[in-house]
Amino acid sequence: MKKRLVSVVVPAYNEEEGILDFLDGQLLPVVDSLSYEVEIIVVNDGSRDNTLREIDKSKAKKRKGFKLLSFTRNFGKEIALSAGIKEATGDAVILIDGDGQHPVEMISKMIAEWEKGAEIVTAVREENTTRHKLGSKLYYVTMRMFGNKQVVVGAMDFRLISRNVANEFNDFTERNRLARGLIDWMGVPQTYIKVKTKNRVKGKPTYSAKRLARLTVDSLVSASRTPLLIFGYIGVFITVVSFLFGLFILIQQYILGDPLGLDWSGAVAMSVFVSFLVGLVLISQAITALYISQIHVEAKGRPLYIIDKKKSYGIKGSD
Repeated sequence: MKKRLVSVVVPAYNEEEGILDFLDGQLLPVVDSLSYEVEIIVVNDGSRDNTLREIDKSKAKKRKGFKLLSFTRNFGKEIALSAGIKEATGDAVILIDGDGQHPVEMISKMIAEWEKGAEIVTAVREENTTRHKLGSKLYYVTMRMFGNKQVVVGAMDFRLISRNVANEFNDFTERNRLARGLIDWMGVPQTYIKVKTKNRVKGKPTYSAKRLARLTVDSLVSASRTPLLIFGYIGVFITVVSFLFGLFILIQQYILGDPLGLDWSGAVAMSVFVSFLVGLVLISQAITALYISQIHVEAKGRPLYIIDKKKSYGIKGSD
């Protein structure tokens, strides 16, 4: 009986100090112990150091099924993951960072969950105050508030996706993308496993605060139109409050003759009127934003729907 094929995608950017230790010292012993055919796909994301030279020294390069994609420049981790998934031919695709922080020993557990029927197996970082950085926490809090309400705090790129999910992922056409966000968007039920992250094998982190901030912005824009509408909500609040306040001034001072003795000046009335107009402007911007969001969605070119082939029958590709 032919063994099933598992693809392992490893993005790497400026990892010359640790990529060899990761591939030969961590990844190879694990994949070689599996009762599956395994292809390793390393994506060199335009590294400016000697990462490529170190990969060439690796024992992994000599094993059957090794693939290397080397970009002409740094396109970013999300593009590197997308390229790796596109190149993968396995029945399951595992995404794992090349810095050694993702525990490779959990790969066998991911595969076990996949064999039970899981289409997506996602690693969730266990709470660890020494490693769970503030920036990461802020990212998840922001996403839950304004983006994907179902996002799981601590969910990482370290995950397994089935061939069906990989095929659907390859149909996405947007350029500013977040791999985990697109996978979550599909709505395919996920199985979560808790993992403890490790320290980097060697070298310094390449994911700076600036990159994390950019990731947050791209994630929000990709996953939600809430940022477009925030000022619309503010505009509605300002308009309602200023209208009620203005109505109060009109009745209290000009109709009832100021029985409370507040003696509102003309400047106050003008300020309320200006606030009312500002609220209307913000509301009009929100309406414009709704149209922009529709254009944004159409421009992405995402598939209209995704079929759960396991639950369907009588169609092409169903079990």
